[in-house]
Amino acid sequence: MNQKLVAPEHAIRDFSVLLSPTPRGARLARLLATQQLLTWGLPLDPAQLIVAELANNAASHGRVPGRNFQLLLYVVGGTLRIEVTDTRGDDIPCHRPSDPTSESGRGLTLVTALADRWGVSRSLPPRKTVWAEVTLAASQAPERETPHSGPTCGPYAPPTGEKAPRQAPPLPPAGQTHSGE
Repeated sequence: MNQKLVAPEHAIRDFSVLLSPTPRGARLARLLATQQLLTWGLPLDPAQLIVAELANNAASHGRVPGRNFQLLLYVVGGTLRIEVTDTRGDDIPCHRPSDPTSESGRGLTLVTALADRWGVSRSLPPRKTVWAEVTLAASQAPERETPHSGPTCGPYAPPTGEKAPRQAPPLPPAGQTHSGE
């Protein structure tokens, strides 16, 4: 019963990690997302900034002691989707104009400016997911991965003219040491 598996038209790549809802967890989310984007060969901007804002919001406003937040990145076709899920489903973010003298409150303004689309979806209580999508240019979209095999092992054949392996010098009799010469 051999069946040939057919690869989908567009490869789906994903990355998911649970992090603590702390400033350190938010920073780690940005660093891990940066590394994953580099691994996939995708541009860092604007995704890196979007991850930083959404993770910071999850650590600041979505924090529940003892519960983590989740960062999920995935690419389908030419779209990168960033999702941050926290356990404060009762606190739904909304984009409000910020006071020009305020020192905070501009995170979702940045997400709105950088992402092609963003939104909030409620999940199983008590969770919510804030997501943002970035459309990749045709040259930036990851190519479909094709299966490939690694190097094969064949029978061992020593190279011609190989010398016998070197042996360590004999140990000196007990009580004597080797000289440095």
